[in-house]
Amino acid sequence: MDRKKVKQRSPFREEGRAARWFLLPSLLGIGFLVLAPFVETIRRSLYNNPGTQFVGLKNYRSVLNNQAFQLAVSNTGRFLVVCVPLLLAASLGLGLMVQKVGKGGRRFKTTFLLPMAVPVASVTLLWQVMFAKNGLANAVLTALGAEPVHFMGTGAAFGVLIFTYLWKNCGYDMILWLAGMDGISKALYEAAEVDGANAFQQFRYITLPGLVPTMMMVSVLSLLNTFKVFREAYLVAGRYPHDSIYLLQHLFNNWFLDLDLGRLTAGAVLMAAVLLVLILLLQKLLERRDGT
Repeated sequence: MDRKKVKQRSPFREEGRAARWFLLPSLLGIGFLVLAPFVETIRRSLYNNPGTQFVGLKNYRSVLNNQAFQLAVSNTGRFLVVCVPLLLAASLGLGLMVQKVGKGGRRFKTTFLLPMAVPVASVTLLWQVMFAKNGLANAVLTALGAEPVHFMGTGAAFGVLIFTYLWKNCGYDMILWLAGMDGISKALYEAAEVDGANAFQQFRYITLPGLVPTMMMVSVLSLLNTFKVFREAYLVAGRYPHDSIYLLQHLFNNWFLDLDLGRLTAGAVLMAAVLLVLILLLQKLLERRDGT
């Protein structure tokens, strides 16, 4: 009997060994290209700028007391609080519309995914055409009898940044929501219709609970994608844009160009720690919502 059990288990052991060998290149890549540089970043944050003298938490105190860092943290936090909920709601609404249309929604999918294929240089050119002093937006405002707005030189730049983020990422998140909706059993909706549930009740008690795992993934990706909008802002407004859109990425880029590695590494560690805490809190919140 024991020999039979061994023979039955041996294929699973072989599969486990094969899986470990297939995973080994990815694990080595993560170790050497991600974990090792991050450990070195933590080490450098505890040393002076040349990296020759241990200074403890001095770099962290310098970063936290820096006015530019405080401004960048405030703008980045405001951007996250405004953009992530807006993106989740807008992309979910688009996903529900596409699902309602059915097969005809393929055209909508393609249309909303096009912004992802647009190169960053083209996006910045579009910004300049749309929001410059003599751009299309001001031309429309002037035609309507309103005063032209210096979009990139006033607080309106923050609104332009939000619009760009939503325009760029809505289609991608919509596809993720649609994938989550496809995983919900159609029998649940059929049973709900038999019981007399309307569309809102079906969404509240079937669609929304069924999308909780997808919501976690979409929320994390949306959070991480907020840090990619810096490229457009930097190409349009340069190293020192209007105060309303001066983000952490601008600050880190300026410290890098000035070779201020002490504060740069300390700021990067602080940002990574905050992102980790946000992701863990979001995971806990969604787990409670899911009842697990």
